Amino acid sequence: MEKKKIIISDKKLQVKMQQLENGLKQKGNLAIAFSGGVDSSFLLKVASDIGGTNVLAITLKSPSFPKREIDRAIEFTKKYKIKHILAESNEFENEDFIKNDRLRCYYCKGSEFATIINIAKENGFDFVADGQNKDDISDYRPGADAARELGVISPLKDFGFTKEDIRQLSKQIGLKDWDRPAFACLASRIPYGTTITREVLARIDRLEIFLIKKGFTQVRVRHHGDLARIEIIKEEIPMLVGQHLMEKIVSEFKKAGYLYVTLDLEGYRTGSMNIMIQHDIKNDF
Repeated sequence: MEKKKIIISDKKLQVKMQQLENGLKQKGNLAIAFSGGVDSSFLLKVASDIGGTNVLAITLKSPSFPKREIDRAIEFTKKYKIKHILAESNEFENEDFIKNDRLRCYYCKGSEFATIINIAKENGFDFVADGQNKDDISDYRPGADAARELGVISPLKDFGFTKEDIRQLSKQIGLKDWDRPAFACLASRIPYGTTITREVLARIDRLEIFLIKKGFTQVRVRHHGDLARIEIIKEEIPMLVGQHLMEKIVSEFKKAGYLYVTLDLEGYRTGSMNIMIQHDIKNDF
């Protein structure tokens, strides 16, 4: 059955979409590092829809990557009948990752992409792509350097797709989670210089799930030793500070092992742990 043609009303987005499709067609076959997030889902769907491109989704299971995200990735590939390989990550075998210095993401992504590239080659795929977009350039992302050094391509970034472009187009092509909040690996909740452990990652995951179940849409539990710093979007702060719910949250966090529970009054913002890095870099000059 012929696929229904999607009409894109915005001419600029129409041009970007055509450039992306043409670029993907030229690759012939493409393995995509698939997290199940908005960006990689959009890229995977576009690649699977165009003729002449053989597509493989590869997802790595990791203590830094919650099971709920794995389940979402599996559901997506099953729905659209896309070949999907799940494999174990090995970042906890890398002492450089565990020690958690400024290049943590570089070490982690280097290890992950090396695994993904090997899986792709074993299955006859010449190219590996990730879901980076144009907006990612503005944040501190050493993992992007690791991807580039290993030859991973970033079609969305290369063709100038912003996060908002991707959300708009995802909605138009019928992806149900087009407005889903951004997600980053759980290790990003731990400050540089603090050793990463499986126990801390699992604790953060449990508490973020707890807050999501309480109705919060965008959640980060930032780990600072005995102190947990909660980030939620500003519009939802009044919901949290209601006395009854606040007591439940404090109780749950203390049961998890935190002595102090704080709310960040600036609200959620992406890459907030990188503020310290940016401050240090500025003071180096």
